[in-house]
Amino acid sequence: MSLKWSLPPLQLPYLCNGTFLLRCAVLSQAVAVVLAFAPGIHTDLLQRLGLISIFVHWVALLSTLLFCFLRHQLNRLSPAKILLSCSGIFLLLTVVVSCLAFAAFAGKSAQFSQSLATFILGNAMVALIVAIIAMQFFIMHSERSLQLQAQSNAEFNALQARIQPHFLFNSLNSVAELIHVDPKAAEQALLDLSALFRAALHAGEVVSLTDELTLSKQYLSLEQWRLGERMQVQWLQPVDIIDIKVPSLTIQPLLENAVRHGIESCTESSILKIDVVQTNQSVSIIVTNPFIVQSQARKSNGIALNNIRERLQLHYGAASQLTQSAGAGVFRVKLVLPVSGHIS
Repeated sequence: MSLKWSLPPLQLPYLCNGTFLLRCAVLSQAVAVVLAFAPGIHTDLLQRLGLISIFVHWVALLSTLLFCFLRHQLNRLSPAKILLSCSGIFLLLTVVVSCLAFAAFAGKSAQFSQSLATFILGNAMVALIVAIIAMQFFIMHSERSLQLQAQSNAEFNALQARIQPHFLFNSLNSVAELIHVDPKAAEQALLDLSALFRAALHAGEVVSLTDELTLSKQYLSLEQWRLGERMQVQWLQPVDIIDIKVPSLTIQPLLENAVRHGIESCTESSILKIDVVQTNQSVSIIVTNPFIVQSQARKSNGIALNNIRERLQLHYGAASQLTQSAGAGVFRVKLVLPVSGHIS
């Protein structure tokens, strides 16, 4: 896998603030202490600690200031180029400060008894190791921030979608009609609506695949009362579903897209087909529905699918897939979930 595909979107934050500078100073001093008290060193430890502390703090401070100055330019680059550029700047400043320190203290301290090339090479190797560690922490921080943002957006979007007036009014109208015709069905419709609202309030959590499929059926049940014979649902799935965890509201939005942008666009009775196929490695959910091409509907449908795809990417990485195809009046979405995958 290439580097650009394995990295999350990265943005260099503003580093020239008091909190970060204080943390930077503390971490720099910690690195200086580790280097000063490295095993096998027999020179004056206090003098060594002082010189290394000055050296490390100068490199850290200059790097931070340069990152702040170049922040907007760096953030226009790809994630891989941001990491490489920041590492290159850090190493360059390490070499520059090493040359200045060697020129100032050569012959005045036992720390500088080695040659200039050896001194620079040793400092560059240490700087490279620190840069690699910093890159890993930066990537982990970015992934965590993106995940929290995606969960917050998912909760808001899902709640907003469920409380849209047209959906709520349509569902309540269906219940009102059922009360006089079939009171038990009206009660079940209210329970299904309650389940959808409850799931929307917990959209950032993970649930079992069985629960997610049950929620999807409850959603279709509500829409079935509203659309009547205009929608025919064909649901095919194994008797025993593999017990895996999935992000909440992963499958239901796919069915909502199929209903809103597919079934509702057709004037005649239409078939919504859901196939659940499972193997030892994955579970595939295939949703097929007819549609009439409408530019605005297809555009909003694409945005919704992209949002789901981003959530899956954060949870599973490259292990999951969400593909779509359209042709001959049929729209098809295939969701592939790994049996053994990472769920945060």
